[in-house]
Amino acid sequence: MTKNLSEIKQKAARFCAYQERCISDIKRKLKTLNATDEETNTIIGELINEGFLNEERFSRLFGSGKFRIKGWGRMKIYKALQEKGIKGPDIRKAIDEIDEEEYLQKLKSIMKKKEKELTDEDFTKRKQKLVNFATGRGFESGLIWEVMKEINYK
Repeated sequence: MTKNLSEIKQKAARFCAYQERCISDIKRKLKTLNATDEETNTIIGELINEGFLNEERFSRLFGSGKFRIKGWGRMKIYKALQEKGIKGPDIRKAIDEIDEEEYLQKLKSIMKKKEKELTDEDFTKRKQKLVNFATGRGFESGLIWEVMKEINYK
């Protein structure tokens, strides 16, 4: 490995050590470091072998973080992971790791909070805004309507 390639790999390893990354994140970083396609593939292979890069681990942490911190639903997490180039089985593991009870509680919590913020006089408009909000967060429509019934938005 040339000195330049070694330096680029060190920078990429530090980038991975700072925060969990996926392959597409590393490819973008290596592009900014002017690594060739061949160098990029070599470095990515080495980072995977050395444990700096693991897409399953990344997707699990990404999914749980977006759910717990940002209040994202499964559909939004799924789409975001797909956009990062994560493969289906790794996405599935991330989605399956979300506790069902906690998921429902999060949905209830964000919907109740949003309901308090809505000021429209028209009940139908408030109802639609609440559904749109939860849908935009990536929650499934069946669950949204269950919660709507629970908070008296029939």
